[in-house]
Amino acid sequence: MTKLSPQAFDADYVATLREVLDVAVEQIDEAHRTPATKAMMAESIVRNAAEGITDAEELVIVAVRAGAKPAP
Repeated sequence: MTKLSPQAFDADYVATLREVLDVAVEQIDEAHRTPATKAMMAESIVRNAAEGITDAEELVIVAVRAGAKPAP
């Protein structure tokens, strides 16, 4: 897997990651849809994308896992 620096993400890729976040947020309980939980989910998406995961479905899965529990 090729690791990417978050700084290497171009505007189109960032827009795609934002769409991934939107899809993932829709899949968690409404009570957990707080700014803190969304931030945890976004961090999970960016971290995994930087590690080389490019499949949107896989990124949604890791984000949903991150957002399944409310943020502390």
